[in-house]
Amino acid sequence: MRVKKFSVILNLYMSPTVFQYKEYRFYFFSREESRMHVHVYSSNGEAKFWIEPMVVLADSYGLTHKQLNETKKIVEERRNEIAKSWEDHFKR
Repeated sequence: MRVKKFSVILNLYMSPTVFQYKEYRFYFFSREESRMHVHVYSSNGEAKFWIEPMVVLADSYGLTHKQLNETKKIVEERRNEIAKSWEDHFKR
Protein backbone atom coordinates (compact mmCIF):
# COMPACT_ATOMS: atom_id res chain seq x y z
CA MET A 1 0.00 0.00 0.00
CA ARG A 2 2.78 2.43 0.87
CA VAL A 3 4.51 1.81 -2.49
CA LYS A 4 1.27 2.46 -4.37
CA LYS A 5 0.71 5.75 -2.52
CA PHE A 6 4.29 6.84 -3.28
CA SER A 7 3.80 5.88 -6.93
CA VAL A 8 0.62 7.99 -7.17
CA ILE A 9 2.34 11.00 -5.56
CA LEU A 10 5.38 10.62 -7.82
CA ASN A 11 3.17 10.33 -10.90
CA LEU A 12 1.28 13.51 -9.96
CA TYR A 13 4.58 15.35 -9.61
CA MET A 14 6.15 13.86 -12.72
CA SER A 15 3.13 14.47 -14.95
CA PRO A 16 0.96 17.14 -13.31
CA THR A 17 -2.50 17.72 -14.72
CA VAL A 18 -3.07 21.27 -15.93
CA PHE A 19 -6.81 20.74 -16.40
CA GLN A 20 -9.42 18.24 -17.56
CA TYR A 21 -11.96 18.98 -20.26
CA LYS A 22 -14.59 16.39 -21.17
CA GLU A 23 -12.68 13.11 -21.57
CA TYR A 24 -9.33 14.86 -22.10
CA ARG A 25 -6.53 15.28 -19.58
CA PHE A 26 -4.09 18.11 -20.35
CA TYR A 27 -0.75 17.59 -18.59
CA PHE A 28 3.05 17.97 -18.61
CA PHE A 29 5.90 15.51 -18.22
CA SER A 30 8.35 16.94 -15.71
CA ARG A 31 11.49 15.45 -17.23
CA GLU A 32 11.08 16.24 -20.86
CA GLU A 33 12.34 18.86 -23.28
CA SER A 34 12.42 22.53 -22.33
CA ARG A 35 10.30 23.85 -25.22
CA MET A 36 6.85 24.74 -23.87
CA HIS A 37 4.24 22.12 -24.77
CA VAL A 38 1.29 20.23 -23.35
CA HIS A 39 0.20 16.60 -23.66
CA VAL A 40 -3.42 15.54 -24.10
CA TYR A 41 -4.67 12.11 -23.10
CA SER A 42 -7.98 10.36 -23.62
CA SER A 43 -8.92 6.70 -23.70
CA ASN A 44 -8.83 6.95 -27.53
CA GLY A 45 -5.28 8.24 -27.84
CA GLU A 46 -2.84 11.03 -27.12
CA ALA A 47 -1.46 14.23 -28.60
CA LYS A 48 1.28 16.72 -27.92
CA PHE A 49 1.00 20.41 -28.80
CA TRP A 50 3.76 22.99 -28.92
CA ILE A 51 2.66 26.18 -27.16
CA GLU A 52 5.40 28.55 -28.36
CA PRO A 53 5.72 30.44 -30.58
CA MET A 54 2.24 29.31 -31.63
CA VAL A 55 0.00 26.33 -30.94
CA VAL A 56 1.00 23.51 -33.31
CA LEU A 57 0.37 19.78 -33.18
CA ALA A 58 3.70 18.06 -32.50
CA ASP A 59 2.60 14.43 -32.46
CA SER A 60 -0.46 12.25 -31.97
CA TYR A 61 -1.80 8.76 -32.17
CA GLY A 62 -5.25 7.27 -31.87
CA LEU A 63 -7.19 10.54 -31.94
CA THR A 64 -9.43 11.37 -34.90
CA HIS A 65 -9.07 14.59 -36.91
CA LYS A 66 -12.18 15.86 -35.16
CA GLN A 67 -10.64 15.17 -31.73
CA LEU A 68 -7.35 16.78 -32.75
CA ASN A 69 -9.16 19.89 -33.99
CA GLU A 70 -11.19 20.02 -30.77
CA THR A 71 -8.14 19.66 -28.52
CA LYS A 72 -6.11 22.18 -30.54
CA LYS A 73 -8.93 24.71 -30.15
CA ILE A 74 -8.99 24.09 -26.39
CA VAL A 75 -5.21 24.54 -26.18
CA GLU A 76 -5.47 27.79 -28.17
CA GLU A 77 -8.28 29.09 -25.96
CA ARG A 78 -6.47 28.18 -22.73
CA ARG A 79 -2.93 28.90 -23.92
CA ASN A 80 -2.29 31.54 -21.23
CA GLU A 81 -3.43 29.18 -18.48
CA ILE A 82 -1.19 26.41 -19.85
CA ALA A 83 1.79 28.79 -20.13
CA LYS A 84 1.33 30.01 -16.56
CA SER A 85 1.08 26.45 -15.26
CA TRP A 86 4.23 25.56 -17.22
CA GLU A 87 6.13 28.51 -15.75
CA ASP A 88 4.91 27.75 -12.22
CA HIS A 89 5.81 24.06 -12.52
CA PHE A 90 9.20 24.54 -14.17
CA LYS A 91 10.02 27.81 -12.38
CA ARG A 92 11.04 29.58 -15.60
